Parts: sequence; structure tokens; C-alpha cells
Amino acid sequence: MAIKPKRKSSSRNTGAKPARSSSHRSEFDLTPEYEGPIWRQYLRAMGPGLVTGASDDDPSGIATYSQAGAQFGLALLWTAFVTFPLMAAVQEICDRTALATGTGLGELAERRFQRTGRSILGVLLIVLIVANGLNIAADLVAIGSGMNLLHAGPTWLWALLAGGIITSLLVLGSFARIALVFKVLCAPLLAYIVVAILVTHQWGQVLTHTLVPHIQFNKTYLALMIAVLGTTISPYLFFWQSAHRIEEMRDAPEGGERPLPLRRMSRRRAGKKERMSRLDVFTGMAFSNVVMFAIIVATAQTLHIHNITHIQSAAQAAKALRPFAGRFASAIFAFGFIGSGLLAVPVLAASGSVGMAGLLKKEWGFSRSIRQAPVFYGLLALGTVGGTAFSLLHVNPIKLLVFVAVINGVAAAPFLIVVMRVSSSQLLMGKSVNGPTANVLGWLTVAIMAAAAIALFATGGL
Repeated sequence: MAIKPKRKSSSRNTGAKPARSSSHRSEFDLTPEYEGPIWRQYLRAMGPGLVTGASDDDPSGIATYSQAGAQFGLALLWTAFVTFPLMAAVQEICDRTALATGTGLGELAERRFQRTGRSILGVLLIVLIVANGLNIAADLVAIGSGMNLLHAGPTWLWALLAGGIITSLLVLGSFARIALVFKVLCAPLLAYIVVAILVTHQWGQVLTHTLVPHIQFNKTYLALMIAVLGTTISPYLFFWQSAHRIEEMRDAPEGGERPLPLRRMSRRRAGKKERMSRLDVFTGMAFSNVVMFAIIVATAQTLHIHNITHIQSAAQAAKALRPFAGRFASAIFAFGFIGSGLLAVPVLAASGSVGMAGLLKKEWGFSRSIRQAPVFYGLLALGTVGGTAFSLLHVNPIKLLVFVAVINGVAAAPFLIVVMRVSSSQLLMGKSVNGPTANVLGWLTVAIMAAAAIALFATGGL
């Protein structure tokens, strides 16, 4: 597919911070981005990658990992280890496209592909937006169920309140405030690590099953393994990682309507920015997989050994833990998926909106006002409000999640191809084009997700 010539930048006033002159940019280049002790630089670097990783462990993912531990014990624990390099490589590639160009994946795809390619991507984005809306509904039900387990009120009430609060924050809040809320909501996921430590006594078996795959060649095991892959490497994360990094670049002192890409920074500053951003991404993906690891271990060491093998929701897993792990562990488990749901809902809603707005060459982002980015906010509200309304219809959330898993499983490979084609383009990426390691891991992930989609149909996982 041919690459379209780069469009000229618009002189239209978007209301964002004005672009700085070259003299201002040189001044910022002379100022180190990160100062002080190493630990302080590390904490400052944490942002888009950490939020992306944490949002991957949403209530639907927690339910999948709980089912894996409850039904097969430690037999699927190796997936947490194996998926880390694949997940980290893909998200680093998405992050680097933003750093190198200051442009979102949607806009980059619009430049990279011809009309047919853009049309196919548009259809995929519509499907992703629908899938995300259904996932939002299931996550809101999970939030309500968690509050109900904590005796805070009925499920429907908290689902409605959560949907309303999240929608208001996204539409009316500033990016700085939203980013801070996102970081705070990562903390509840630490609850699963605490639960795993409290209930696990056979660490030797845990280590063995982590490093040595225990694959079972039966339909149930393979279907659940595919579900774990689809939950861990989800298409919405690709767009979110790129978008959040660009929002961070816009909010930086040297940011503005057009964020300052790596090629316009000094070599020293660009190198440090890329290294610290990569550290952020790898930390976020490691955190996500450690949480996944902890959930599988905790449910394997409690529910599986007591023959409780059919877990259909995160709330059911929390309730089932109570007789074996105690009321405290059950409450911690519920607290974890309430926090993760509150984080995942806005990420789900924003990811498809960002991609579609970019593909349509429209403004997007929380750093823009509703007037400046009506398409983005319209799609955003459609996702959160639609998901909230759907959550009140008493539709079985498990059926929703199965349907969403099928969509994500089928769509992951095509979206990954888009990511790889964009990040391999010398014209778009310049010196930040994929290296050999990124290409190998990226295309390997494409192959694995394509095989998983085929297997999903072959095993009757629909």
C-alpha cells in the first residue's frame, strides 16, 4: 500500500497551547527532562505505560485469570511469563510511534494506507468501539457487584453511579486531573499480590509451573488459553498507549498543538526521553503480568484445590474465596476489581474514539475542549453512556464478555498488522523505525494472535 504525502499543518487555532518558536525549543533542549535522584526520575517517568498495563487487568481480565486458576490450577501460569515480552514489545512499538511523530495511530494509519486500507481500518474501529461499549457494560456491572459484596448498596445503583461519574470526569476534567486519577487507580491492583502472598504455601510448584509450560491438549484448556491471550493482548491497548503518550507530550512545557517529537529534540534529550518512556512501558507491562500471575496463583491455591472450578465473574471469584481465604482476602479481591474497573472503563471508551477521530482527521484528546474535538467526545460519551445503559438491562455479563473476547481475538491480528506497517515505515518514523528485535517480537505476536483467532473458531470457542 502506498504512503500518502504528509499533509501541511493547519493554521487553525485549536485553543491548545501555542506552538513554541525554535528558540524556545532549543531552550528546552538544554534543560534535562529528568533531574534529581534516579528513583525520582523513575517515578516521574511512570505514566502512559503504567496506566496501559493496569487497565489491561480489568474485571473481565480478572474473571478470565480467575477461571484459569480455578479450573486448571497452576497449569496456565506459564502464560503470564510467556506473554510479557510479546506484550511489552507491542506496547513499546505503539509508544515509539507517538514519540517519533507526535501523532496518533489513527492519523498515521490514514497517511500510511490507501483508501481500501483506510476503509478496512475504519470498519475494524467501528467493531472495536462496539466491543468496547459491551466491555464497559460488563465492567460497570462488575464494579456494582463489587460494591454489593462490600455491602455498600445494590449492583445497579453503583453501576449507574460509576458510569455517570466516569463520563463527567472524562468530558469535564482536564488532562492533568484525569492522568492523576488514572495513576491513583493503578494502586488497587496491588491487592491481588497481597492475596496471592496470603494464600500461597507451595512456592516451589508455583516456580515450576511458571517456567515450564504444562499444556493440555483438550478443547477446554485450549479455549481458555486463547481467552487468556486475547485478554492480555487486546487491540484497544494499542491506540490507548499511543494516545496517552501524545497527551503527556502535549501537556509538557515544550508541548502544544503539535507535540515535540524525538527528531526535533537534541540527541541527548531524545535519547533520555526514549529510554525513560521505554522503562515506563516495560514497567507497566511487568505490573500487568505480575497481577495476572497473582490472580492465577491465588485462585489455584484456594478455589482449585477445593474443586470450585467454574468462575464466571470477578465478583463470584471474590465471594468464593471467603470460606478458604477469609473475609479480609475476599474484600481485598473485590476492592481490586472495583479500582481496575474504574480505570478500564475510560480507557476502553477513549481508545476506539481516538483511533476513529484520527482516521477521520479530526481533533481528539482530553487536552482538547468539547468544541474543539466534538467527534472524539461524541464517541467517548457514546461508549460510556451506552455501556452504562446496557449494564442496567440485566444482560448476562458473561455472554457479553465471551462475545467481546471473540471480537478482540479476531481483530487483534489485523490491528497489529497496522501497527507493524506504520512502525516499519522509514518515511513516517525516521530513525525511530523498528529495529530487528522489535520486528521479530512484533510479527511473532501477529502470528500468535492470528493462530489464536483461527483456533478460537476451530475449537468451537464461539
